[in-house]
Amino acid sequence: MNILILGSGGREHTFAWKIAQSDKCENLYVAPGNSGTAEVATNMDVGVTDFEAIKDLVLDKNINMVVVGPEDPLVKGVHDYFLNDETLKHIAVIGPQKVAAELEGSKEFAKEFLYRHNIPTAAYDSFTKETVEQGYAFLETLKPPYVLKADGLAAGKGVVILESLDDAKAELKSMLVDAKFGAASTKVVIEEFLDGIELSCFVLTDGENYKILPTAKDYKRIGEGDTGLNTGGMGAVSPVPFATEDFLSKIEDRIVKPTVEGLKKDKLPYVGFIFIGLIKVGEDPKVIEYNVRMGDPETEVVFPRLKNDLVEILQAMSNGTLNEIEIEIDERAATTIMLVSGGYPEAYEKGKEITGVEDVKDSILFHAGAQLQGNKVVTSGGRVMAVTSYGETYQEAIKKSYQSIEKLHFDKMNYRKDIGFDL
Repeated sequence: MNILILGSGGREHTFAWKIAQSDKCENLYVAPGNSGTAEVATNMDVGVTDFEAIKDLVLDKNINMVVVGPEDPLVKGVHDYFLNDETLKHIAVIGPQKVAAELEGSKEFAKEFLYRHNIPTAAYDSFTKETVEQGYAFLETLKPPYVLKADGLAAGKGVVILESLDDAKAELKSMLVDAKFGAASTKVVIEEFLDGIELSCFVLTDGENYKILPTAKDYKRIGEGDTGLNTGGMGAVSPVPFATEDFLSKIEDRIVKPTVEGLKKDKLPYVGFIFIGLIKVGEDPKVIEYNVRMGDPETEVVFPRLKNDLVEILQAMSNGTLNEIEIEIDERAATTIMLVSGGYPEAYEKGKEITGVEDVKDSILFHAGAQLQGNKVVTSGGRVMAVTSYGETYQEAIKKSYQSIEKLHFDKMNYRKDIGFDL
């Protein structure tokens, strides 16, 4: 098979790394890719939402399957674009159709879906610029802290949690009236705060059957002890030590099954990955959010633990035979620590040379915001590289990642030194 992966981050490098191991993959392309994907695939200079250019590439390279990494092309309808084109509709696309991608594209759509199918989640209401006064009144009915979410896609930065009622009201005004997140915050969802510990659940579905991948926990805040601004993710651990067999069966029975059944009932066509952001409140799981793709940096710890041939799984997803696949998981723990540019998640510089990559032997390096410049690897984004390691325990795996980081360097390199601290 000739396979095309859309995306350029650490998640897409992990996909490419795993797919390249399969005998079923003949030629592998990544658009646009990064310095890491260039080692295992052919990078193509095509944007993830340039559907015309993607079509030309697919036909030119005789692509049999397209694996969509990020959410943006899914929410914009890349799967539908293929289905509606005579020359493309026979090609397998891994990722939900546009109407189902609204589970991530709109927080309000997701909350309505959760309520409709009796899936446990936080109480909420949503507001627009015209109803900002009602928003203030709703905030007054809640206990602090206050959770405000931009309804649309805001690159993982559209969720704000505030302790003070006055700050929450000011933030609501900033999001709705001052358009802090642009079009993403023309509507804002306000939720009750759930107190607990978070984790992520990853589900594969062919639209009828589902399989559950290993759980993972990521660390979103820039600062040690989960402080400071939200990022796209500073590290991850898999499996999650507190996710006992009993707790995992609650996740499957109360959340995964009704989610997959809900997709069918609501006629939301879905072939792809469902990321379910969960919180453990007491002994019970509740849903914080849905994403319609694999998480990043969780992919960098989940896929390394997957023993199966990923292409076989993707084929089963695309032809409706996922029930015939038995998922095999490596018993070892995997952890990843994200190296980021100085200043991230605010303003940061690019083009810094990354050295020491060839000296790392005990970890897998998944490139994210990194590109080739001649024969050098240089930084090109905020989250630069994920350093993934295996261990008999997550503590051992974390230790290996930190030892590998000591061999790596770029100007103003930053990373969290406490991944796994809360476990």
